[in-house]
Amino acid sequence: MQAMALLLNRNSHPRLEAPAPEGEALERIYQAALRAPDHASLTPWQIIEFRDEGQNALGEIFAQAKVYQDPDTSFEALTRLRNMPKRAPLVVAVIAKIKDAAKIPASEQRLSTACVAHGLLLATEAEGFAAMWRSGWVCFDDQVKKALKLEATDEIIGFIYLGSAAGRRKPLPEHKTSDFVTHWS
Repeated sequence: MQAMALLLNRNSHPRLEAPAPEGEALERIYQAALRAPDHASLTPWQIIEFRDEGQNALGEIFAQAKVYQDPDTSFEALTRLRNMPKRAPLVVAVIAKIKDAAKIPASEQRLSTACVAHGLLLATEAEGFAAMWRSGWVCFDDQVKKALKLEATDEIIGFIYLGSAAGRRKPLPEHKTSDFVTHWS
């Protein structure tokens, strides 16, 4: 896929099915994502991969975190949470490993990690697969972080769902650059 076509046509795919990238394709996706801008070469990133039983475990982490928040959560809500990671054949968590660096603020490390997540989306599409970046309360929940054995300073930037697109592509909105670009004079 040509780079500009990829950038102009990248799309989030909420419905994903098998197959997901694996082997050499997945290695290329990871290598491309890890080319993110990285001031002072801190590499403030971690990727955790969830497949099969790992997805079941992640769903249980989500459900238990919700029970910790609200012990009266309905069975149906807990079932939805347990099934969330199964909406794709592969889920990866993108973690900002915030480091104490005098010249590199935490905000810049978060942005670098977000670029890793965006790189995953682009590279997945370039490899002929599809992806969706999901976030929500599970990214900010201390119980989820603890269950994933993350440090207190770590931040979950998002969960990237990977697989093959199911159904048709959703239409992309047209943007007028004049709505977003101003000229300083």
